[in-house]
Amino acid sequence: MANNSDFYAQRNNKNLETIDRLLNDCLPSFLYDYFLAIDSQTSTLTRLNYAHDLKIFFYFLQERKFHGKKTVQEMTLSELEEVTSNDIEYFLGFLSRYTYDGKLHTCNERAKARKLSSVRAMFKFFFNRNLISVDNSAKVSTPKLHEKPIIRLDSDEVYGIIDIAESGAGLTRHQQAYHEKNKVRDSAILMLFLGTGIRISELVGLNNEDINFKDNSFVVTRKGGNKAILYFDNDVAAALKRYLEYKEHNPEILNEPHALFISNNKNRITVRAVENLVKKYAKIVSPLKKISPHKLRSTYGTQLYKATGDIYIVADILGHKDVNTTRKHYAAISDDNRRSVVGKVKLKPEDE
Repeated sequence: MANNSDFYAQRNNKNLETIDRLLNDCLPSFLYDYFLAIDSQTSTLTRLNYAHDLKIFFYFLQERKFHGKKTVQEMTLSELEEVTSNDIEYFLGFLSRYTYDGKLHTCNERAKARKLSSVRAMFKFFFNRNLISVDNSAKVSTPKLHEKPIIRLDSDEVYGIIDIAESGAGLTRHQQAYHEKNKVRDSAILMLFLGTGIRISELVGLNNEDINFKDNSFVVTRKGGNKAILYFDNDVAAALKRYLEYKEHNPEILNEPHALFISNNKNRITVRAVENLVKKYAKIVSPLKKISPHKLRSTYGTQLYKATGDIYIVADILGHKDVNTTRKHYAAISDDNRRSVVGKVKLKPEDE
């Protein structure tokens, strides 16, 4: 019988195929040892991100440092030793605006920081193995990261987006054509985001059998493949029951009968499709905010922290491995609390 792991196994296999293709076509042969060594310590998605980042780094070296004298695949560890800290700083500048495969790309400060982290991890590996004599990447400072404003829905907007998903109010004529068919599913997706704070990958990977209405719980697969049981309230339960009943009475045959959320072509819904439906409804209720599934997750985390005041509970439910990640994202809430106590302690009698 198919189960929840099928989705993640398929995703991992796809990631591994892409990593192999990048190693064969876009990266030096000495990186095979590196990716083999980190296999048991990282997820396939992490390694795929490393491969993409290093692909751009070695493309930069080939074009700008070695001026096309040899292909990327021909590079050796001796060339890696020639890379200076200035070269890597030049690489960070290059990332601001560059062309690859005929397409123009740009990187913001966070994208640059991630690529630098990937480059550092590679240099550190070969240096620690005594395969290169110097690690100049360690001398390069991480780009300064400016704090991004935390965008989330307020309570009225939460009520509004759910109402729009149910009623279709404000949708274009083209959107209305699909709304009647998808409104039960879309409402259940939004309720699950806003009522549990799960990640989009966790939602897409859910199967029908992961839902347990006896205690209003469900099983999710967290980052790294660990399982966790989360709980939902009666409003979320009602939305999920309506959707499951709709699927049960739908006479059309599903291509993936175990998948919880189904697309219009009867396959498991994709991350892109979920992003688009969230954007569609959010644009109506809050046109000035760029609301994504992650912003719905932030909305839930904000409301949970305000209700409990316990950052550790929020971190656990959201699946943050480090509570400092949670604290960073919800620091603004603490600031609101600090402001709210101004004037509570009186320094003079009330009648003065």
